[in-house]
Amino acid sequence: MKIKRFLGIGLIFTVLSMLLISGSVIHAQDATQEPSYIGDPKYPAPAIPTGVDWLNVAAPLTLDQLKGKVVLLDFWTYGCINCMHMMPILNHLEEKFGNALAIIGVHSAKFANEGDTSNIRQVIERYGLKHPVINDKDFKVWGAYSPYGVNAWPTFVVIDPRGNMLAVQAGEIPEDAFNEVIGGMIAQFDKLGEIKREPLPIKLEADAQPPSALAFPGKVTVDAAGKRLFIADSSHNRLVIANLDTYEVQDVIGTGAAGLKDGGYSEATFSKPQGMVLKGDLLYVADTENHAIRAVDLTKKTVTTIAGTGKQGYDRSSGLPLKTDLSSPWDITVGDKNNLYIAMAGVHQIWVLSLDVNSVGPIVGSGAEGHADGDFLQATLAQPSGLFWKDNVLYFSDAESSTVRAASFDTNRVSTLAGTPDDNLFDFGDVDGGLTKSRLQHTLALTPADDGSIFVADTYNSKVKLLDMTTKRLTTLFGLGGTGGFRDGKVSEAQFDEPGGLAYNAGKLYVADTNNDAIRVIDVKAGTVSTVNFPNPAVLQIADTVTVVGSNAAAGASITVDAQTVKAGSGQIMLNLALPDGYKLNGTAPFLAEWSSDNAAVTFADADKTQSMVAPSLPLSVPVTLSEGKANVKGDLTIYYCEAVKESLCFIDRVTVNIPVTVSADGTTSDLKAERVITPPQVQTGTITG
Repeated sequence: MKIKRFLGIGLIFTVLSMLLISGSVIHAQDATQEPSYIGDPKYPAPAIPTGVDWLNVAAPLTLDQLKGKVVLLDFWTYGCINCMHMMPILNHLEEKFGNALAIIGVHSAKFANEGDTSNIRQVIERYGLKHPVINDKDFKVWGAYSPYGVNAWPTFVVIDPRGNMLAVQAGEIPEDAFNEVIGGMIAQFDKLGEIKREPLPIKLEADAQPPSALAFPGKVTVDAAGKRLFIADSSHNRLVIANLDTYEVQDVIGTGAAGLKDGGYSEATFSKPQGMVLKGDLLYVADTENHAIRAVDLTKKTVTTIAGTGKQGYDRSSGLPLKTDLSSPWDITVGDKNNLYIAMAGVHQIWVLSLDVNSVGPIVGSGAEGHADGDFLQATLAQPSGLFWKDNVLYFSDAESSTVRAASFDTNRVSTLAGTPDDNLFDFGDVDGGLTKSRLQHTLALTPADDGSIFVADTYNSKVKLLDMTTKRLTTLFGLGGTGGFRDGKVSEAQFDEPGGLAYNAGKLYVADTNNDAIRVIDVKAGTVSTVNFPNPAVLQIADTVTVVGSNAAAGASITVDAQTVKAGSGQIMLNLALPDGYKLNGTAPFLAEWSSDNAAVTFADADKTQSMVAPSLPLSVPVTLSEGKANVKGDLTIYYCEAVKESLCFIDRVTVNIPVTVSADGTTSDLKAERVITPPQVQTGTITG
């Protein structure tokens, strides 16, 4: 990969001397002189347009404010695997160069779902990003920089401390190249006395929410015989084993720290593990950000690396498993002849790990990113992310082409089963129907049903769909779509938020509901959704940090208080919460109340429609204006509460309070009263109520 720099209008040339990248020596400006890292004043960096949402920062920034720092713009979109590969490198750069460097993420969404600010906020938390991020959903920033070469994800723009552009380069860039350019620029401008190291007004999105019992779980798998549920607790860098009937946590595999260390359950480390498959007493794991395949011996309770070096690789050839670099393995399944098949998302292929002959390498896909069916070695894939084997066919979800596809080992051909049939990575949507009509949005998982159909996690549509293999018709089963939500109940009301993993057993479909930090259970016959509540959640705490358990959060409980008659004028809602002995409101997470009314008889000032506060004094008073008429006042409450003694174990409850109101001359008070009694779950082994 070459770093490119502006030296004249419309011309981009390479810069830097004696820097070896991808086997090529970059052409030097002048072999007798040290390279200059001063940008050309003819190319001042375009201003960042206003009217975009900023995240991870207290207030929007301007490039004028950033003068005195090296600025690195990262144009990305969160479903892009190449963008994900760059995140650890950006974190390392921030640690190395400190406040002399300002990284600004410019999130220019590919998929509609990726343009939602709340979804970007969750991704920032998932990947631990600590620099400011712009939601550039309308491509305002992208458009300002596109004349200079911003036309792909990821693309990086280097701006010098005077505000002039130095380089633009698309693709994955090695950390050494960044170190050379950024380090050289800081050193040169330090000599000129122009580097400013004042910290940016960072306000991390992650600080607004306490850690949950699970953190963005990616995949699930079921052991029917052993009655076990395996969960990839991805952003906690660990695996969780729970009882399939009671959901009691039986074991936690991994310390929770990101790393690549073999050993016993309590000492092994993972990095964003995803897919798992059980074969005998061994659980095979796609350890995604370690670019490795791990084997968990469930009898000996040990973890061993069986493929990968821990380094991301770009080579697409076979080799010895422990000598071959892998690239973001996202899922894994057992196939024929003692083979494991791997969704190698990072190189857009499916690989095979032969346990008999001790080799690993590609088997499906040319390695080029695209969506073209055909022979195994000619077909193009786009970030395969979920797969299963059945009857000599490997079925897989192809995330970036938004399709369900199949690789037949009888014919050695790849075909598309659902989603767009065209070679077009931008033809996506949310459409049920037959093969030529159906559309999906970045699907990450699939699993077989009893009747030969396939359950599909339509991830960015926040839905679960069913693909009928006889008619090739795709039908929505659960989820209301949109930007997602968190609600249990019947098919008409249940909501998910970017589900990334599926496992089916005995009429129940287990869903890794990634952005809800939860495992959901669909009773397929009954047509209902519930959320797994662990009866011993304390086992999931990491180093006694504050841990929030989902509790009743997805139930979407709705209560209606007695109808009330009040008089016109200025009034107030008096909201009270009754907690039983031994519990108190959380002292770190915000209590949230969002108020609305269906009639002008009760109105709110804009400033009073939403209240967010930590451990508010009760009862909570909400000002309203009352006019003659009838209304239903609704309060959507999000409540965090903790055990008073062990303050680090907390629960979350979401409830809607409905207050029927009549405003008339007969009213004797201007107070609307509402009370919610919270009954926390009983944290005991083997039982949970609430």
